[in-house]
Amino acid sequence: MTVVDDSPECRNALRFAARRAAKTGGGVVMLYVIRPEEFQHWIGVGEVMRAEAREAAEARLTQLAGEVKALSGVLPEFVIREGVARDEVLAQIKEDQEIGVLVLGAGASGEGPGPLVSALAGRLAGTMTVPVTVVPGSLSMERIDSIC
Repeated sequence: MTVVDDSPECRNALRFAARRAAKTGGGVVMLYVIRPEEFQHWIGVGEVMRAEAREAAEARLTQLAGEVKALSGVLPEFVIREGVARDEVLAQIKEDQEIGVLVLGAGASGEGPGPLVSALAGRLAGTMTVPVTVVPGSLSMERIDSIC
């Protein structure tokens, strides 16, 4: 499973996950987490915003699904959840017993790996029920391909 968003490191993690799935005969679960604070408005406005956020999530997942199919030969599974990313990743792993590894992309800037990587591969690493693979944001696509 890998977490999908609009960050540059997402592409590295997704490529690694797809290449790894192709090599091992596995699948790819793409998880998109919509932050709940985006909907803290009047009920009607909040519902419209929730629907728009879901449409954007579906569009992003669909956009990347072709790349995953081309790289791995399998169609990825889409999962959209609402909440705090760290909590939703943990919940999805708990609910889907077929998830065998979590692949995360680390930021390439000098500002650290990012909050999700820091939480799941750092503070919570000892409590994870699946291995966590962190793909550096500085890796080229060619280097990812050569590793897998």
